[in-house]
Amino acid sequence: MSGGTDQTLRPFLWRASNLYPDREIVSRTHRGIERYTYSEYDDRTAMLANALEEYGIDEGDRVGTFCWNHHRHFETYFSVPSMGAQLHTINPLLPDEHIQYIVDNADDELIFVDQSLAPKLAGAAAEAPEFEGVDFVVMGEEGSEELEATPYETFLEGHSADYEWPDLDEDQPAGMCYTSGTTGNPKGVEYTQQMLWSHTMMTLTPQGIPMEDDDVIMPVVPMFHVNAWGFPFTATAAAAKHVYPGPSPDPEDLAGLIENEGVTITAGVPTVWLGLMEYAEDNELDLSALDTVVVGGSAAPRSMIEWFDDRGVELLHAWGMTEMSPLGTTAQLKYTLDDEDYETQLDHRAKQGMLIPSLEMRVIDESGEEVEWNGEDFGELWVRGPSVTQEYFKRPDANEEDFEDGWLKTGDVVTVDEEGYIKIVDRAKDVIKSGGEWISSVELENAIMAHEDVSEAAVVGVPHERWQERPVAFVVPTGGTDTGRLDEEIMDLLREDYPKWWLPDAIEYIDEIPKTATGKFSKKDIRKEYTDESLLEGSVPEEAAPDDD
Repeated sequence: MSGGTDQTLRPFLWRASNLYPDREIVSRTHRGIERYTYSEYDDRTAMLANALEEYGIDEGDRVGTFCWNHHRHFETYFSVPSMGAQLHTINPLLPDEHIQYIVDNADDELIFVDQSLAPKLAGAAAEAPEFEGVDFVVMGEEGSEELEATPYETFLEGHSADYEWPDLDEDQPAGMCYTSGTTGNPKGVEYTQQMLWSHTMMTLTPQGIPMEDDDVIMPVVPMFHVNAWGFPFTATAAAAKHVYPGPSPDPEDLAGLIENEGVTITAGVPTVWLGLMEYAEDNELDLSALDTVVVGGSAAPRSMIEWFDDRGVELLHAWGMTEMSPLGTTAQLKYTLDDEDYETQLDHRAKQGMLIPSLEMRVIDESGEEVEWNGEDFGELWVRGPSVTQEYFKRPDANEEDFEDGWLKTGDVVTVDEEGYIKIVDRAKDVIKSGGEWISSVELENAIMAHEDVSEAAVVGVPHERWQERPVAFVVPTGGTDTGRLDEEIMDLLREDYPKWWLPDAIEYIDEIPKTATGKFSKKDIRKEYTDESLLEGSVPEEAAPDDD
């Protein structure tokens, strides 16, 4: 291991493999459940490093992955960065043109790909000059019909389990991830050894997502998306047991892993847990081992928090960004709220939470002034800290727009209450401007999804001649629901908490809310596919129109 004093990843694994050599790493694969120990994992990371070195990977070279959540993908997480190379996780759900751009922009030399994803990667690589000179390794013991590639086990075969890990500088690039590119080409974010070390330590604090050596950690959030929110590194630093759910796990798969492996902490976007909740309606679900479900990517409905509370499981809201490595906030309760009633505590837990240690923030309004922490005034959230990038990779245009004096301008419009809890009101590009006032699409969505007959909901602003924009709700009802009745009940639900000018001017029922490559609601696609001014013609509830004054 490194003998240096810099803040790097390698000592996390050294500690786990030497102090907890028999702790398990469990992986769901197409062959079934596979399991081995930290000691064996450590040996395989050394074998992989030797194989990569023999292939020709040097310090600073980029190695791509195009994979789901499993143990072989996890092996690249420590092997590639610890030998001084840079791990570039590629989102396989992106369109081909974005994948081509990312591979070219990052200058990947070798890409590890899952067997099930080989056709997708082959399609993106076919006759694409961006892939010229790129080689492939297929995860598993077999090759691929679609790609000329080496099987992973063949790639490792015959290599020593001893490797002389180099002393690395903490500024050495260790990881790379691209934003999903909702506008224009994706933007690359590089993570240094020190950024990932800092993020791991910040996450482990009681105000982050604390993990201990007796925990069983299952990241459902994809490993191709911001290092599965850093869970593989954090779980290793804690010497916890890892459980990887494999490709496209359905609610039954997740339920089985939670029950059979004793999962205590898991994490994913709200749609994952909505699926588990629906599964529980018709199936026995044993959550007795589960302590914490971490939700990020988009806000969890209040009803979801209560559903898990009723089963003795804490649903912990978290928020972050690719640019932040990614964790930024968690909704852990402050000691000042310990004696408050359940509803007051729930009010705070339903927000995105407080900054985790080592981060700072500012909230800036449209005039460039800082916003008061009163839970009402809106502004854009700016952050900085040791896990926050200072620039995008090869994107000076975006750097000028998104960074200022060391601060990352997140693009999230927020309010901050007197306790310091952040509530994301909207993305700057999604907030609805009506008659000169802001309407939070996120808040309306969460309120609508609290209705028991609503599966998903998204609210977008539709151009309006008089008011500039008006909100329209796109709702996915549960099966067999009378939408006429649901119209009235949704409007009654919203009237309880919101002024009449916030209420949607129309409710449209669709089969599914379009999703981005990271599982978030894609409002860009909703606007493109569904919205035009005709939605508002003759459909405005009288009381939902803004006041003339």
